[in-house]
Amino acid sequence: MRIQTSLAVACLALTPLAQAEDNNLTGEAELGVLMTSGNTEETKVNGRLALAQETARWRNSGNFSTRYTEADDETTTEEYQAALEADYKFDDRQYWFVRGAWEDDRFSGYDFESSATTGYGNRVWQSGERSFLDLSAGVGYRYNKLQQVNAGGDDTEDEAIARLAARFDYALSDNALFRQKLSTETGLDENNTISESETSLQSNIVGNLSMKAAFRVKHVSDAPEGIDSTDTETSLSLLYGF
Repeated sequence: MRIQTSLAVACLALTPLAQAEDNNLTGEAELGVLMTSGNTEETKVNGRLALAQETARWRNSGNFSTRYTEADDETTTEEYQAALEADYKFDDRQYWFVRGAWEDDRFSGYDFESSATTGYGNRVWQSGERSFLDLSAGVGYRYNKLQQVNAGGDDTEDEAIARLAARFDYALSDNALFRQKLSTETGLDENNTISESETSLQSNIVGNLSMKAAFRVKHVSDAPEGIDSTDTETSLSLLYGF
């Protein structure tokens, strides 16, 4: 089921890539040390690959990340995440998005979490090429697999969801970028809300190499039994853009 879910999400979000007018890609690779509090309190190595493609009509993006820690020959952290989004642009500001996300966090109480959403977005403000504010809203479907059976005797969570998201990029200078990402997905049946926030500051060191400091918070309103509702992560990473 895990492989089938991830493949379905990937196919859903990557379909417009095959239809785009060209396949010029940009991206960045990230590697750093991550300190966490919450369900796990360890020093971890984190890696991330981000890809982006923009044409006259399409804006496509993919983010893939992993976090892993091993202490005393025992794995204490093992996380894998993937998020793919395709935006069809009506004009310079308005767009329709299709998004798929998949997460496997060994210490979250879930075997995996997945969602697919679609809806309307608007670039409500832009200044130059690197400063903008995107707001989006949509609906979709969530399918999560629990590691243990819950009080109701189920080992899965599946329901329709509503999604609200915002992304704010602000170029502090030619070499520095501030970024804030916010998202909330609320279940329309069980009302379980998953909210995430990532605040980061990126500064160019030399050439295509940058330093990035980030703080991430994830809150699950109805977390599995025995699991903290809130996780926080602080990271310092090196980025290579291409």
